[in-house]
Amino acid sequence: MESNNLNELIIAIKGAGEMATGIACRLFKSNFKHIFMMEINAPLAVRRCVSFCEAVYDDKIMVEEVTARKISNMNQIHHTWENNEIPILVDSEWKTMKKIKPHVVIDAIIAKKNLGTHILEAPLVIGLGPGFEAGKDVHTAIETNRGHNLGRLILKGCPEPNTGAPGNINGYTTQRVLRAPCSGRFRSLLTIGTPVKQHDIIGHVHGQPVIAQIDGIIRGQIRDNTEVTKKLKIGDIDPRGNIKYCTAISEKALAIGGSILEAILKKYNQ
Repeated sequence: MESNNLNELIIAIKGAGEMATGIACRLFKSNFKHIFMMEINAPLAVRRCVSFCEAVYDDKIMVEEVTARKISNMNQIHHTWENNEIPILVDSEWKTMKKIKPHVVIDAIIAKKNLGTHILEAPLVIGLGPGFEAGKDVHTAIETNRGHNLGRLILKGCPEPNTGAPGNINGYTTQRVLRAPCSGRFRSLLTIGTPVKQHDIIGHVHGQPVIAQIDGIIRGQIRDNTEVTKKLKIGDIDPRGNIKYCTAISEKALAIGGSILEAILKKYNQ
């Protein structure tokens, strides 16, 4: 499906977590208004204040003045666009794309592997991070590993392998991540935006404490009363301690959003 008008491009985004939301906001603010996003029925976002997947639970969410709204079926997509909002559908099998054929498909699930995206899904198919091979699975892959190559377009070959290490913030990597000490139900004692000190108890999983390893502010945390598995990432502490960062799209998500914009213009602005 081709389009000669950039404003008419239909863009499908798989996933509506932190990175997907950063991409959607950057495209929306660049006047690509025909975006729809597909999520699973119980997403586990950590940075919930900047993740459109929270609309699955709360019906709608605003991130940096862009609103996403949960809809129950694809017939509501056009109405949501008319209201200047981004529709979110619970569609883990991506069936919506078979009815509303997009010009661009972006796999922003960040699963570290390909969960089924293929190059024939749209004239432009983009995959984020490890698990994709440009020229085979997708037309374009995007480097998501922090460092010199972050955000680079890959037209042939694969992004760097998964390092397994969280991004460095003020010298902290693994120490800033909160993980479940065991399997069970997470019960939170504190909320996103709360300042914490090293050794503070953030909450409990099946009676075992989740303990802060550094001073900072809770930048992200999964929803209270969520069933989790041992070692699952359930929160993160920002050592910079700036509460504004809790509701701001990260520099990484903005960079990747700019890369997506470059890929789309490279394809369609000719």
